[in-house]
Amino acid sequence: MAERYSSFTPGGTGWFFQRITAAFLVVVLAFHFFLLHFVNHAYEVTFLGTQARMENIGYLLTMVLFLVTAAFHGVNGVYNALVNQGLKGTQKKVILAVLTLAGVALVAQGTYVALVMGGMI
Repeated sequence: MAERYSSFTPGGTGWFFQRITAAFLVVVLAFHFFLLHFVNHAYEVTFLGTQARMENIGYLLTMVLFLVTAAFHGVNGVYNALVNQGLKGTQKKVILAVLTLAGVALVAQGTYVALVMGGMI
């Protein structure tokens, strides 16, 4: 089935960012699962739970980058999947608006949680 619309067109900006975000998410999740299954999950929990680490601005920025990356990747992927089902005009705009608002809300909530856990709020 030919795609009706896609930001996944090779060479397009959306295609590039979709691939970059996928690679970033795979690397972060691979690190997480490596610690979880092959080393000892307690090391990861200790690493993430250390107060000094949580107050580190680098940790906060990494967490926010992960949240933004996951939100973009998910919103763009779901949007393209729905649009490829034949949605047009107003339906596309409404779906994009709803998905974008959901992505922003998730990033805001995740950032708030990271700030609270880090003792910055």
